[in-house]
Amino acid sequence: MAFTLGPRALSAGYKLAAFERTGSTNTEAIEHARAGERGPMWFVTSEQTAGRGRRQRAWIAPRGNLAASILEVMDVTPAVAATLGFAAGLAEEAALEKVSLEAALRLGEGRPRYALKWPNDVLAGGQKLVGIGLEAEAVGNGIAVVAGMGTNVVAAPEGTPTPAVSLAALGVQISAEELFSALSDAWVEFRGIWDNGRGFAEIRKLWLERAAGLGEKVAIHTGAMTLEGIFDTIDDAGCLIVRTAEGRLVPVAAGEVFFGPVASVGAA
Repeated sequence: MAFTLGPRALSAGYKLAAFERTGSTNTEAIEHARAGERGPMWFVTSEQTAGRGRRQRAWIAPRGNLAASILEVMDVTPAVAATLGFAAGLAEEAALEKVSLEAALRLGEGRPRYALKWPNDVLAGGQKLVGIGLEAEAVGNGIAVVAGMGTNVVAAPEGTPTPAVSLAALGVQISAEELFSALSDAWVEFRGIWDNGRGFAEIRKLWLERAAGLGEKVAIHTGAMTLEGIFDTIDDAGCLIVRTAEGRLVPVAAGEVFFGPVASVGAA
């Protein structure tokens, strides 16, 4: 099966570059933007060999998994561009729900249940299913924003800070191509709601309704320090707000998040 855009993405004028195998779909997107591509355009493969996730971790997609990057060029500030990751999480969750309908009917109470982990991951049963990474670079009179989304369709990596899982292990038997078609359509919806940051209040509301660990104990590792408390909310800039034992509300812009019992022992 070949990668194809969904009907909504096609009608909205999105373009597609599909690769049988590539080093990094994010790199492909950025290089195209430097060469004059202004999008919106998807770069997608079912085998990625040299991707990088947050903190420069390897982001490898063995054949059958999905690596997809969307390039959008817009006139926004870097701070506003950073909030696009929340729309990406919502698009992924919506696409996963759509392709999981058959599994939900078959598995009943054992069906996969998806949740969004701050800042940009999608979890299934507390395990990492999707990683999302944003890159931005000034091009011409705008900023090229690339949202890279990696989904464990047939296999999940081992030894990750948050245990990972694949759709296949969850009983969802679909292909990377099927998931991508659903994702490209879901992106049109949530990118439209986000509306260059003007609709982030609605995106924030929708994201919080699907948030993992909201109201629970959390530990956030930011370099050499660890902040512990309760995951209170995210603010209008997308920062995670931690309520400390002393009652202070502390905004966190970046870090590794651990929930529940793991948080209380300070996972590394």
